[in-house]
Amino acid sequence: MKKISLLFLLFISISVFAQKGEGGMWMPNTIKQVEDDMQNMGLKLTAEDIWSQDQASIKDGVVQLGNGCTAEIMSDKALVFTNHHCGYDAIQKLSTIEHNYLENGFWAKSFEEELPAEGLTITFIDDMVDVTDQILAGVTDQTSAKERQTIVDKNINKLKKSTPQDKFHNIKIKPFFKGNKYFMIKRTTFYDIRLVGTPPASLGKFGGDTDNWMWPRHTIDFSIFRIYANDKNEPAMYSKDNKPYKPKKWFKINLDDLKEDDFTMVVGFPGRTTEYLTSYAVAQKQDLNDPAHVAVREISLGIMDKKMAADPAMKLKLASKHAGLANYWKFFIGESRGLKKFHAVEAKQKYEAEFTKRINANPALKAKYGNVLPQLKELYAQLKPYTVNQVYNSEIFGRNLDLPNIVGIAKQLKDDAKAKGGDMFFNYKTPSGEPVKKLYEKYILDHIMKDYDQQTDKDIFAALVNFYVKNVDKKYVSPELQTALAKQSPKELANSLYDQSMLAGKEGLDKLFGMKTYKEFSESLEKDPAYILMIAQQKWTDEKLSNPINQINTKINDLMSKYMKAQMKVFNDRPFYPDANFTMRVAYGKVKGYEPRDAVFYKPFSHMYGVLEKYKPGDLEFDLPKDLVAMAKAKDYGKYASPDGKLVIDFLSTNHITGGNSGSPVFNARGEHIGLAFDGVWEGLMEDVYFRPEVSRSITVKDNAVLFMIDKYAHSDHIMKELTIVSHKNDPKPKANKKKRKRFLGIF
Repeated sequence: MKKISLLFLLFISISVFAQKGEGGMWMPNTIKQVEDDMQNMGLKLTAEDIWSQDQASIKDGVVQLGNGCTAEIMSDKALVFTNHHCGYDAIQKLSTIEHNYLENGFWAKSFEEELPAEGLTITFIDDMVDVTDQILAGVTDQTSAKERQTIVDKNINKLKKSTPQDKFHNIKIKPFFKGNKYFMIKRTTFYDIRLVGTPPASLGKFGGDTDNWMWPRHTIDFSIFRIYANDKNEPAMYSKDNKPYKPKKWFKINLDDLKEDDFTMVVGFPGRTTEYLTSYAVAQKQDLNDPAHVAVREISLGIMDKKMAADPAMKLKLASKHAGLANYWKFFIGESRGLKKFHAVEAKQKYEAEFTKRINANPALKAKYGNVLPQLKELYAQLKPYTVNQVYNSEIFGRNLDLPNIVGIAKQLKDDAKAKGGDMFFNYKTPSGEPVKKLYEKYILDHIMKDYDQQTDKDIFAALVNFYVKNVDKKYVSPELQTALAKQSPKELANSLYDQSMLAGKEGLDKLFGMKTYKEFSESLEKDPAYILMIAQQKWTDEKLSNPINQINTKINDLMSKYMKAQMKVFNDRPFYPDANFTMRVAYGKVKGYEPRDAVFYKPFSHMYGVLEKYKPGDLEFDLPKDLVAMAKAKDYGKYASPDGKLVIDFLSTNHITGGNSGSPVFNARGEHIGLAFDGVWEGLMEDVYFRPEVSRSITVKDNAVLFMIDKYAHSDHIMKELTIVSHKNDPKPKANKKKRKRFLGIF
């Protein structure tokens, strides 16, 4: 015990001692820094196998689906696996009452039967280049936050202009480590994507909102698409003459049994984590922001639930919108509870105390960073009075309602048309010109109206406006809205707006965007009652809420950049990885159960017999196709069963995933595909802010369940013949690796 390092003693009261892989979201092009640790955990690959510019590597087979999910290449004909909920919108758009692929599933029997998923894209990452020096050229420690942003924006625009780009090949320049690093991501995007197969929603979404974020989970959450290219194997818009793309990399499937502590690796595009927040920010998140999000969404979901239960057509129409709201409604509840349960604020405070202690012990660091935390504390105190009001405003006049979003898009199109020539742009005929009418189809008809029900939106509007005026400070209610509500109730206001506004229904929208001149369009829009009220409310809250919040956040962001830089100097005995920002990341861990509460332990595998235990005929969330029930009762699992005759559905691992990781491939130690990550667990939902290795778990649908559905249930030879399945059951057992793993001090 006397040999324990001073550093250990210093941190023992305030740190979670974690292995490097637990909680890490590592950039694949810098994965070399944790290669030893991954191999000591069991990885049989090298960093070069994961990310390489000289040979095909794992990064070449992992793609971004649309703008919000991950997918992977599973055959030499560009067969793509992702989650069912990631393909949900595309499947819904292709579905009709007569051909309800969402409800009944779909399995193409040939290339000709594959369905074009209009609007869906798949993007490959070609390279990631460090461009920090170019982007921060001209920035010094004395540069103000406003000046810094101006310089950064100018340098980014300069680099973009000097880099060749087109519709199919483009770049993104992203900040990392709170703006202390910048990388240019070179990308190739494909636009001809086709649906190949999907299970019925009763399986792909089995458990619905009840099981969302929960364990044990029994969801067979997958769907299958294909990438098509032109005769030169290049990206192209949809054409019946296009052929399946020939990829550089695709993955083999391993169906061997998994055991607790087996190595797992997830590669994907996690959206957003905030692991370096201060205690002041975490306190506001757990006590104010999250509960505010929950309160608003509960009202909307309650109204939608009743309508969907009463009408199958309404269930289909509202399905995607409901799923989107419900997903993070439950997340916000779990995140707030988890932060409180694991005393995240207190842990952050201890970390900050140690940071301050080290800063004060170093005169040079104290002079440069000594005021960072006190200033952040003051800024969050200034932010606090605004925060709940801002959440209510953004949820009600943004996320939960369609009419305000339609108004916002219409205004943007009006302003764009005016700026680009009025009638000339309004009626522009060339497709590449993106005229207003084309953008109307793209952003309102295709994006909003497919899920839109006027009466539902009207009912939600009435309920949420009533909630808003009762719960926000009156100074955040525009004079126009106050005047309207002085004359009529929220319900009466909703009736008058939705009945009179051209923006509230497709007939009125078609008439508005069918007008022949910009002047006629603009004047009609500016007289519309919904437009007048919504724009007035937006302008009012911009002035009273958004502008002061943005001013405070600009200062916070500048200080957080300095705080991030300071942490990396102060705690230079440990590696840091940047927060997620929808760029490719590698997370590694192991198969493992967990203890959610006292005297309860969750095993890491769920099985088909558990699906039958949850089965409720006719239930909205737990119904099952009759033929699947018969197969499950007969245990007719074929070669996809484990040696004990069970069929594994889902499993747990310690990999850190978040939104954007949905559909990510989960690999074994050899880099073979074993499943698709699709969710986290309720008890670990605070992991994006405060990762706790004892309860933070990802949920993955195992490939055994996926292939059982494709082969045994759907009899889809069209898909099966493309897949490569490998096994190592008979391989000689490797010698035990006795090399001790390096450990490091976690963030907190």
